Amino acid sequence: MKSQQIMIIEHLEPELYPWCIIEYKSISKIIGKSNLWFTNIKKEDKNKLEKYGKVSELSVKELNLKNSCILDPEAPNTLTSEEAKNFSFFIFGGILGDYPPRKRTEVELTKFIRNAEKRNIGKQQFSTDNAVFVVKQILQGKNLKEMKFQNEIEIPTGKYDSVILPYLYPLVKNKPRISKELVLFLKKKKGF
Repeated sequence: MKSQQIMIIEHLEPELYPWCIIEYKSISKIIGKSNLWFTNIKKEDKNKLEKYGKVSELSVKELNLKNSCILDPEAPNTLTSEEAKNFSFFIFGGILGDYPPRKRTEVELTKFIRNAEKRNIGKQQFSTDNAVFVVKQILQGKNLKEMKFQNEIEIPTGKYDSVILPYLYPLVKNKPRISKELVLFLKKKKGF
C-alpha cells in the first residue's frame, strides 16, 4: 500500500464500545498507524485511539477531501485494483453491523459526501476491519472475484452456547479472518 493512501474510519456509533476499539486496533495492524485516520471521535475518547492512528473530532463530512472513495455496499460499482490505485482516501463507516443490514453507510455517510466516488466490495456486510483488509488486498492487485469468502461464523462462548456473526469473512489460508482479540472478547462477554 502506498503511504499516501489513507484509510479513514468515520465512527458512527453513539459510543466508542469495546468492540469498536478491538476492530480499530485490528485495522491499525492491517495497514499501519500512519495509513489510518479515525474521524468523528468524541474529545474524551481521542486518547483511546491515538496509538492506532490519527484521530480527529471532525467528521469526514467536514474535511472536503479530494480524490476519495466511500466504501458502501449500496454503491452500484465494485472497486477494482486498477482504479483503487488512483484514490488517496478510502472512507469506511465505523458501524457495528445490524442484521439484517439497515444501509447505515448510505444513510449516515454516503449521501453527505458528494465529491467522493462510491464503490462497493460486494453487497454483503463485512466487519469494518475485514472491509479494510479486502480493500488492502485490492490495492495490492487482487480483484474481488479472485478472493475467497465465508458467509458468517459461529464462535463457541460456553459449553452449550455460541454466537453467530452474520457477516462475510475473507479466507486466509482457508480460515475466516477474524481478530483473535475479538474472539476472546466474545467468549468472555456475558449475555447478548
